Amino acid sequence: MRTSTLLARHPDFRVRAVCCRDDHTGWSAPEPSRAYGMVLTRRGGFRLRGRGGEEFVDPTVGYLTVPGEEQRFAHPAGGDDCTSLHLSPRLWRDLFADRPAPAVVHVDARVDLAHRLLLRAAARPDPDFAAAERLVRLVGAAAGPAPGSPGRDRLLVAAARAAVRDGAPEAAGLLPLARALGVSPYRLSRSFQALVGVPLTRYRNRLRVGRTLDLLAGGADLATVAAELGFADQAHLTRTVRAHLGQTPGRLRRLLRDG
Repeated sequence: MRTSTLLARHPDFRVRAVCCRDDHTGWSAPEPSRAYGMVLTRRGGFRLRGRGGEEFVDPTVGYLTVPGEEQRFAHPAGGDDCTSLHLSPRLWRDLFADRPAPAVVHVDARVDLAHRLLLRAAARPDPDFAAAERLVRLVGAAAGPAPGSPGRDRLLVAAARAAVRDGAPEAAGLLPLARALGVSPYRLSRSFQALVGVPLTRYRNRLRVGRTLDLLAGGADLATVAAELGFADQAHLTRTVRAHLGQTPGRLRRLLRDG
């Protein structure tokens, strides 16, 4: 028996938790893959026969899928819990335009951590930045580094900072911003953190917290602040402000207005 739970949805990707409780040692009938994506195991394991040959997939091994690829599965261990990522063809091209897409990937401790951070981000109401950045960092870490140039990366990061700071339309999310700058989202995310010192998502939220303080000092109510700055709701605003300043927006409004 296989069950699937949607964790995050975005026009360019979906993140699902898949629980399989099959128990058979023989190979299944061929199952054509319907999407570009990646599968990582959280618990348990299973046998896979695909374009990379035969592998035992467990928490140390993951695999990438392409549409039309035939796969067979066997579950001698009794079942498994996996994370399944479905990527749009456009996002797949963005991520693998400058490097090959391996069939099987080694899941080292860095990839394991990136996987856990994606699951945490998927539970938050910010798919355009938080979940998108965690997803591309996970796929990039698993698939291996893409080539880059330090000089070009500095120009790239400067352009990204300007777009986010100025509220450019393409800065509404990591993926459209990377496309507007002509680079893969993994390269943009990795270069930004390397040169600025914080992830792009945190940099963007730092700017939003600063604008929140401006609006609160001017007497704006929390619903207005949340809507104007693109937070999902007041609870999202409160969590973000508390993460940066350790205080709630209501408390900060009183401090700013009353001293």
